[in-house]
Amino acid sequence: MLYPGFFDPVSDTLIEPSRPGISYSFTSDGFYEEAYYRAISNPTDPSCPGAIMQWQHGSYVIGSDGSITMTPIAVDGRQLLSQPCQGSHSIYTRYNTTEHMKAYRVYTDPYHNIPRLDLTEFDGKIMQPMYLVYSPPQMLPTQTLNPTLDAAGATATSTSKAKRDIPREVPTNFKTGVQSQVMNPDRWWWMGLTFTGIGGLLYFGPRRM
Repeated sequence: MLYPGFFDPVSDTLIEPSRPGISYSFTSDGFYEEAYYRAISNPTDPSCPGAIMQWQHGSYVIGSDGSITMTPIAVDGRQLLSQPCQGSHSIYTRYNTTEHMKAYRVYTDPYHNIPRLDLTEFDGKIMQPMYLVYSPPQMLPTQTLNPTLDAAGATATSTSKAKRDIPREVPTNFKTGVQSQVMNPDRWWWMGLTFTGIGGLLYFGPRRM
């Protein structure tokens, strides 16, 4: 499970969970938060996989066709890429990717008997299933957390320290700790929930960059 505590905006660090997985959180007033932690297969040396951690948050809209478009706060997203067989340091950078989900489905999983969320990506691929973990969701504040001096949309009231030189290297064994991490309400009843999917037994390639 990735939440709570996947990203610490005060120390500006991504905190490694105990296993890979993905998590999406939604509020009823149009905000979302997502976290990814995935292993990256290494075809030349299968015994030495890499890993990628990504976090971002922002706002979402649901289209008349049932699609979901998620637009992140550009300066807040973070990515940590680790490829231990290609170097002794991981690369920590900003991450900003708008996502368009072609469709979604929420229903009670017949095996686990808990609410399940299936998201269909823009290319028609259905993501791994996610299951309800928190209601209401456990999320960081929805405003800009790490404003830059020249970033559009950065809030003047934010108390976070501005950081301009985000790209940096950290040791590949870097690990700060493991954490335990106007709508129709009849139609969008599932908003305001956190869904998490576990991918501990699978290797995934990096997401669209």
